[in-house]
Amino acid sequence: MQSKVFNPAARGPLHGLRIIDMSRLVAGNMLTLQLADFGADVIKIEPPDGDSLRNFKTDGLDIWWKTYARNKRSLGLNLRNAASIALLKTLVETADALIESFRPGTLEAMGLGPDVLHAINPKLVITRISGWGQTGPYRHKPGFGTLVEGYSGFAAINGFEDREPVLPPMFLGDMTTGLYGASATMMALWHIQAHGGRGQVIDLSLFEPMLSIMGPQAANYKFTGKLKRRTGSRSSTTAPRNVYRTRDDKWLALSTASNSVARRLMETIGRGDMLDDPRYATNSARLTHIEDVDRVVGDFIRARSLDENMAIFEAAGVTIGPVYDAGQVLNDAYVAQRESLVELPDAELGALPMHNITPRWSDTPGDFRCPAPDLGQHNDEIVREVLGEAGLARLRASGALVGSLPLSSAA
Repeated sequence: MQSKVFNPAARGPLHGLRIIDMSRLVAGNMLTLQLADFGADVIKIEPPDGDSLRNFKTDGLDIWWKTYARNKRSLGLNLRNAASIALLKTLVETADALIESFRPGTLEAMGLGPDVLHAINPKLVITRISGWGQTGPYRHKPGFGTLVEGYSGFAAINGFEDREPVLPPMFLGDMTTGLYGASATMMALWHIQAHGGRGQVIDLSLFEPMLSIMGPQAANYKFTGKLKRRTGSRSSTTAPRNVYRTRDDKWLALSTASNSVARRLMETIGRGDMLDDPRYATNSARLTHIEDVDRVVGDFIRARSLDENMAIFEAAGVTIGPVYDAGQVLNDAYVAQRESLVELPDAELGALPMHNITPRWSDTPGDFRCPAPDLGQHNDEIVREVLGEAGLARLRASGALVGSLPLSSAA
């Protein structure tokens, strides 16, 4: 795995953009990670106990925070302190966007509603993340990703028909929302730059991004009256598509998205005759008789090792690949050569693997400027930037800053 070092002098395509990140947990951190990786100055506003993402630990290690807070600066503020609110308003004057993930109405209760923020900075883009959005009958309901993964219909179609619905084993709703939010924030900033527009509010629920990736489920139901069944790893649109066990108890994932791929597959396993049979000749027919198709394909794969199968199918141009676990991903030659995962220096762990900056840019790529910060690590430098040395001294005395380095260690 390629080792990288942090380059504080790196300048990405978003250099000069300042983002105030008041979000917590996954969606907001995923959003601002996209901007930070490409050079934006993301200032994490953290409460006295830190961003809640710091509590997501693996065997006592805060790897989630180390991964999703890279390239960001931490400003620890006690937002119940008037001096903290005053500092935040001063920061808003210098910012291009503000990201928050409080329950609807919380920002207003803090005296920081969009009307107040836009009076300070008319060009500020305010991206508001919540479970159900700023309007509607669910606006005040709790809104973790788990709930929207259920409400959106995702869990209902995930898993096997004779078992319970299955929630995703990772933060799918939050991650999807974060990616939507990053693009929406940049579109709003582009509108200001290209068209002289004003700042605006982006109402980003966790629910609607999940709903959007469900495909035309609602339309299918309206016009056919049919609900999509849980089909395990099978697809409801293409066949065969499944995972198959090999002779050496490993797994292969196979997809045939067109008749030409299906023909290559069936001819490769010596059953091209099946495609001349009306029961298997078309994709729709194969879906109807998927048990037969899966049995034939599965028998062929199960009689051979993973390596033998891969050699046969790759030579024939069949779209198939191994089902990897994290350890196999970590040691795969493709991942190494593409530098899809990199190792970064970490004071606690020595070297920390994490995903590389995504996607790749030819001329102005993102870079690793700094590791995930300690709580309040950048208090002094951020306050100096906007208030100077005298302002920093006042804030220290007021108790507005939290997690600061001791006075004796300040530069």
